[in-house]
Amino acid sequence: MKSILEANEAAALRKALINGELPDERGRFGPFGGRYVPETLVPAFERLEEGVKKHLHSPEFQAEFQQELREWVGRPTALSRAPRLSERWGTEVWLKREDLAHTGAHKINNAIGQALLAKRLGAERVIAETGAGQHGVASAAACARVGLPCSVYMGVVDIERQAPNVDRMHRLGAEVLPVETGDKTLRAAINEAMREWVSDPAGIYYLLGSAVGAHPYPYLVRELQSVIGTEARQQMLDLAGSLPDVAFACVGGGSNAIGLFYALLADDVELIGVEAGGTGDGLGQNAATLATGTAGVLQGCYSLILQNDDGQVQETHSISAGLDYSGVGPEHALLQAVGRVTYVTASDDEALEALEELCETEGILTALETAHAYAAAKRWSQEHPGKRILICNSGRGDKDMPTLTKYAARTRTHAAA
Repeated sequence: MKSILEANEAAALRKALINGELPDERGRFGPFGGRYVPETLVPAFERLEEGVKKHLHSPEFQAEFQQELREWVGRPTALSRAPRLSERWGTEVWLKREDLAHTGAHKINNAIGQALLAKRLGAERVIAETGAGQHGVASAAACARVGLPCSVYMGVVDIERQAPNVDRMHRLGAEVLPVETGDKTLRAAINEAMREWVSDPAGIYYLLGSAVGAHPYPYLVRELQSVIGTEARQQMLDLAGSLPDVAFACVGGGSNAIGLFYALLADDVELIGVEAGGTGDGLGQNAATLATGTAGVLQGCYSLILQNDDGQVQETHSISAGLDYSGVGPEHALLQAVGRVTYVTASDDEALEALEELCETEGILTALETAHAYAAAKRWSQEHPGKRILICNSGRGDKDMPTLTKYAARTRTHAAA
């Protein structure tokens, strides 16, 4: 996508990104971002934008948010060296352990921040969407914490493959609403949540889970998730003595990746985002938006999306429910366009192999989403021996046991045949 920008424009936007000057007042990251929503939702978005401007960086909000991160979420999360994986790969591997945060993933940082904001905006209840279930669990937990009822939209395909998280949401007091329309995964769940928000934009707060959607959500989620990179940067200096040569994170919508990358944009650190390569390069075989997508509007935002020649958004495939999305956050689209972040893919099989290797060497069952980052990091290690690698371990893999069990059963069946 570099061709979308002239060289001088790309240089200026890259500088603006590094200096923290984006999004602009229109919510745009260069040509990407903005707000493309139905007229009925304009007042809700304007109310949210004003609330973000008023509260997000106020001393009172930040004091409460930081207290919740320390006392409830369990931050700072650990930075762990992976000695056996390092020995096997021939590199020095460090892991930012978001799997150790409350509810088991980075999603809780954003969820508690937005729940606190919803309370300040006078919301009567919260709705959310989820794919892998981690954002749904985090939203349910955060709403219980602040005392707001919560309903979570989830595609029936994801409900089946993420059953443990569905049970967790119920136990945390949330209502889980099955979505049987569209592709029956994350994109459809977002659509249904948007439809309900239209019905009561004053009383409902929509707690969006990733750095996607119409302004101000990509900015809001980035600001709440940037704690990942801020911590990791200082921890690398304190524990390793210097910054890493390269940092990896998986990318679906892009919240854990932008959370890690944002604090490192100004540093001499190579940044690599890893998308779901699925089973192939064709439309419908993967969820690799940055690798194969084209510019268009999806769910209120101009970014890169997976669409056919007629502009119809296409269904995706990934073994990982959390990466199974037809778009990507606008900041990631710009980071690729200006050449600051490189985006690559890892296939279903590569992710499964990486997950198994991490279990065997480090005793960590990571999420299938995160396993994509490990797969790409291993490939990079083979070409860069002796280098220092930082990987965002964005979540734990307990939720993926139904999928892993099915995969193991298929593997045994094929081996026997």
